[in-house]
Amino acid sequence: MSSQWLFPIGDLRKTPTALERSLEDEMYDRARGIEFLFRLGGSIGLHIPGIFTAATWFHRFFMRYSMEDYHRQDVAASCIFLATKTEECGRKLRDVARVYCAKVANTNVRDIPETGQRIDDAAHAILLTEEVLLEALCFDFVVDSPHADLVDLFEAQESDPTIEDYAWSIAHDSFRTPLCVLYPPKVIASACYILAQHIADGPHSLSLEARTSLSPPSASLPTPPTHKPASPDRTRFAIEFFGLSQEELACVRDSLTILLEFYRFQDAQHLVDHLGKLASVASPVMSTLPFSLYRLPEAVHAPSNEAPTHHPPAEPDVNGRTPDSTRGGSTPAKALSHTTTDDRTAEEQRQTDS
Repeated sequence: MSSQWLFPIGDLRKTPTALERSLEDEMYDRARGIEFLFRLGGSIGLHIPGIFTAATWFHRFFMRYSMEDYHRQDVAASCIFLATKTEECGRKLRDVARVYCAKVANTNVRDIPETGQRIDDAAHAILLTEEVLLEALCFDFVVDSPHADLVDLFEAQESDPTIEDYAWSIAHDSFRTPLCVLYPPKVIASACYILAQHIADGPHSLSLEARTSLSPPSASLPTPPTHKPASPDRTRFAIEFFGLSQEELACVRDSLTILLEFYRFQDAQHLVDHLGKLASVASPVMSTLPFSLYRLPEAVHAPSNEAPTHHPPAEPDVNGRTPDSTRGGSTPAKALSHTTTDDRTAEEQRQTDS
């Protein structure tokens, strides 16, 4: 991945959008935009890797352009339309525009006429935004996904379907956050896998802090001499597989903190019933994040002893788009119900991709 697409986290406070409104509001609208992008891509039949490519472009676009100038839904639709071309999954512009209109109106696509001014306007908006998108991307369409690194990780050890499905789903959800423009794919993949292991092992297992330390937790403890070979530490498999440095481990801890903040924020909206375990996981104590990306309501206390802050009520969308949409969207991947975003297991997706 080109270094131009990885930004210091402090740059999130300097984006064109953040200069006009709060960082928290931008993260809210980014998550809503990705939710719309996922639904649009799924409805037109774009394959999952193509949807992730489009999601990455969406985040890259808003590192250089403001949401005050380009609506998240127009950008999401343009990213999807461009991905249908670069990913060899061609779709007609008017077909994409029709599904776009259906998603905006929160209705069935069959209720949208195939022709008419509404379709013409949507197609025109997608094309105009695509021109700016191409400029923002500098015609650099290459995207590396953490899912590819997860596949390598899965194939390097004995299969554990539960952990694999959890990690796969968490990696899906990572695109609802700006992780893809902050850290390399192997760092994100490691964070997803380590969090999946912790959830699968249970709340009384090793903490995320211990799992992301540079040396195994027991390395400094005196042990009696033995001639038996040391047992492999499965909790450190991702760290050792990718050969993560101390600096990269710090990035893994920061990635975990961002993911857990997002899940706690989602859980606080009471829109879904499967995030309790994820939301209750304590963030790594040694995270170096200088600020939070998401603010929890005052009544919600983060298990990592973060000071709760009050989040003002959300302002209604003056454009009247995405009816009933809420902060972050209402359909995060069900990591704790053994399903993924497109209802296939990690193993099934690997077989399809191959």
